[in-house]
Amino acid sequence: MEDKNILETVKETVAEDYKKVEDGVVGTYKKIEDGVVGTYKKIEDSVVGAYKKVEDGFVEKFLTKPGETVEDAKKRLTGEDK
Repeated sequence: MEDKNILETVKETVAEDYKKVEDGVVGTYKKIEDGVVGTYKKIEDSVVGAYKKVEDGFVEKFLTKPGETVEDAKKRLTGEDK
C-alpha cells in the first residue's frame, strides 16, 4: 500500500513539474510573439505612413484643381464626391 502512495506522489510531482515547464515555454513563446508582432506593426505603420505622405504629395502636386484640397481631389478621383 505504501508503494502505491509513493507512486502516486511521484506521478503528481512529475505532472506538476511538466506543467511548470509547459507554462514557462508557453510564456516565452508568447513574449517572442508579442515582440515580433509589435515590431511588424511598427514597420507596417511606418511604411503606410510614408506611402500616404508620398500619395498626398503627388495628389497635391499633380491632381488637385485650383482651390481644391488634397482630400477633395482624392474624393473626386475615386468618385466619392457624387
